[in-house]
Amino acid sequence: QVQLVESGGGLVQAGGSLRLSCAASGSILSIKSMGWYRQAPGKQREWVAVITSSGSTMYADSVKGRFTIARDNAKTTVYLQMNSLKPEDTAVYYCRVVIFQEYWGQGTQVTVSS
Repeated sequence: QVQLVESGGGLVQAGGSLRLSCAASGSILSIKSMGWYRQAPGKQREWVAVITSSGSTMYADSVKGRFTIARDNAKTTVYLQMNSLKPEDTAVYYCRVVIFQEYWGQGTQVTVSS
């Protein structure tokens, strides 16, 4: 079993920054990828960023240059540094970890005020 615990969401003004964290525990011997998704009210969940087991990173065009995904040395915690936040970044952010199947965090609310 795998547990994911997210933290770091909150309310911030446009142009501000937040850092999200997602700590994985349990049966996590071989994580294939760790990533972030978000879901705004009335919209479908969308992919934001991913870091693979080799350390490669990829970003959605909407966040490229503003968000940075990273992980700790133990490769069990993934971070999302979000800078230059915009009101359209407001959403519930979910981390997703892929091992032999996918696991999702509980979600953390990010609200960006204009």
